[in-house]
Amino acid sequence: MKKCSQTAHHSLTELNITPLLDLAFVLLVIFIITTTPVVNDLDLNLPRASPRQKDPPKKANYVTADGAGRLFLNKREVDLVELHAQLVQLRIDDPDLSVIVRGDAKTKYDRIVNIMDTLQQANVVKVELATEPLPAGER
Repeated sequence: MKKCSQTAHHSLTELNITPLLDLAFVLLVIFIITTTPVVNDLDLNLPRASPRQKDPPKKANYVTADGAGRLFLNKREVDLVELHAQLVQLRIDDPDLSVIVRGDAKTKYDRIVNIMDTLQQANVVKVELATEPLPAGER
């Protein structure tokens, strides 16, 4: 009689984790399927955005890159070193500095990346990219 009661208690103390593992694998498969893969499209036309306009900041500073490769800070031509120095000075004067980056559609992408790196090095956190709204028929 003792022998039967010991085996019954022994089987109750073990935890069966097989259903938990099945659930974990099902959730893993669902997460893998539902995540979107990185798309590497080559056909790009980035300078347009939705027609929803945001109000510009009260004290906006504009960094502009034209198609010829020139760089401007508030309509004054600068290079990247001058841009960094002036942004640091503007950041000291106004800790809530806001910068809008404008680039011509013919501006090379690496030029915009260099500008963004310079803004990050100057610790400017409020950065926006200027775009043209989509025409009403292209939504």
